[in-house]
Amino acid sequence: MSHPLRSPRLAAILLLVAAACGILLANSPLADAAFAAQHVSFGIPHTPFVLDVGEWIADGLLAVFFFAVAVELQFELTSGQLRSARNALLPAIAAAGGVAMPIVVYLLIAAPAGWPQGWPVPTATDIAFALGVLAVVGRGLPARVRVFLLALAILDDIIGIVFIAVLFAHDVSFGMLLLALVLIVAFGLLSRALGGRGGRLIVAAMIVLALAAWAAMLASGVHATIAGVLLGLAVSQRPGVRASHVLEPWVNGVVLPLFALSAALVAIPSAGTLSPVFWGIALALPVGKLVGIVGTAAIAQKALRVAPIDRIRFSDLIAVGSLGGIGFTVSLLLADLAFPAAPEIRDHAVLGVLCGSMTALLVSAVVVSWRARAHRRQQA
Repeated sequence: MSHPLRSPRLAAILLLVAAACGILLANSPLADAAFAAQHVSFGIPHTPFVLDVGEWIADGLLAVFFFAVAVELQFELTSGQLRSARNALLPAIAAAGGVAMPIVVYLLIAAPAGWPQGWPVPTATDIAFALGVLAVVGRGLPARVRVFLLALAILDDIIGIVFIAVLFAHDVSFGMLLLALVLIVAFGLLSRALGGRGGRLIVAAMIVLALAAWAAMLASGVHATIAGVLLGLAVSQRPGVRASHVLEPWVNGVVLPLFALSAALVAIPSAGTLSPVFWGIALALPVGKLVGIVGTAAIAQKALRVAPIDRIRFSDLIAVGSLGGIGFTVSLLLADLAFPAAPEIRDHAVLGVLCGSMTALLVSAVVVSWRARAHRRQQA
């Protein structure tokens, strides 16, 4: 019997509830206690490993989520829908459009006010949430629509990971970075020795190597979640898939809800004091993603001369584009990273992610439900 926390529907609900609890806590009489708890520091004194609770969640626990995402990336790139250039081309073009258009929308609104650095925030799509909406209201949609969404969201995540690695590294220690990479290679080589004798010892050694690689990545100045990504790409496919399967309930039930709760601890300002950063993100996610994904995918299908039987209908592209605007996890992380010296603007960015994602969630629920009903009628 499958664990209930493997359900994308329940995972999406937990993430939404946790984000709502964070907002409510931050705007309740318990706000001071919640903020104080979030900023309690602990770790190894006189080392880079003294972080507050919020940082341990974002840098530590979230690395587990990125490991699971990277295992899925590796599978899709080697054995799944993205293993051939032909299959990957259309979702890659749509993903590029779904990244470029939100950047344009954000910059048009926020750059004139002096906040251009937030442009990466509205570029991400939350795979778990998008699949959760499909699980709730998407029964009857053709399999190729779900596959297209999954491929697009995975490619979207690759772009988000590159942004985190390249744009938000600071005071990089190349010695520690090299050490992290050596440890990751050793982790990958050990994973290929599994299946023979001494399996438990190998697994224990891999866990030690993974923790050491994460610590070295944190000390290097590159965001520590990148260690999770590289470990997920380095691990041998079969043990990686098994590890991801074991971790899935913990990621869905603990890691993502805790991150959403921590990231959403934001005091809501009055509507008149919301900055252009908020409006830029809140519009770029539901509008920019929809226009970018639908427009580029529709043009690409014609340019690539996709056969009518394989073509995704324009109305189904609208369903996928509306789902693409649900940012949440990676967008919340990017919002936290984009404004390190301006906590008030960072809060506006987080609110923009939550508001934009909720708008996209509501729109996609309506559109996906409409398309699913149409396909069910057609099948009947």
